[in-house]
Amino acid sequence: MARINLLPWRALLREKRRKRFLIVLAVLSAVAACGLFAADQFIDTLVERQLERNDLIRSATFQLDGRAEQIDQLKVSREQLLERMQTIDMLQSSRSSSGIILEQLARSLPDGVYFTDVKMTEGTIVITGVAQSGNLVSQLMRNLDASHWLETPELNEVKAASAHDGGHERQFQMTVREARHAPAGGQL
Repeated sequence: MARINLLPWRALLREKRRKRFLIVLAVLSAVAACGLFAADQFIDTLVERQLERNDLIRSATFQLDGRAEQIDQLKVSREQLLERMQTIDMLQSSRSSSGIILEQLARSLPDGVYFTDVKMTEGTIVITGVAQSGNLVSQLMRNLDASHWLETPELNEVKAASAHDGGHERQFQMTVREARHAPAGGQL
């Protein structure tokens, strides 16, 4: 048999395979590098979009916080206005009551009695006066109790006053309360 040397053929085949392997390795490395670069760019794009969304959410939150503060300020202003309106309504409803109460006090006053001082605080009227007799003080209390605008007269003090022209005058102090449920329509 003839002797054939296959070494150069195998070496050439090995060299060809090695070159093909290196080319495939280089191509795969390039493809992997391109893939990594594309993945990096894609992830960077996603991160940028998310950051933009976060900024948008922050700005919207900031605007909503500003609106919430405005709403809180409006609520406070509304409460203040409601309080003012209630005060005005209360003053409006009690506006004529002072005149009516003074008229009721004058109508209840019997002959021989006069007031020296009348003070009203928070619906309570303190009356200081002088009467010619104790019976006239009792009559005054009955007249005040009969009024629709006044209630619960209470005599605090009665004492003998200095007599003018030989009379027996009595100084008195009493309290009477404004009626809580005054007659409708301002009836006297």
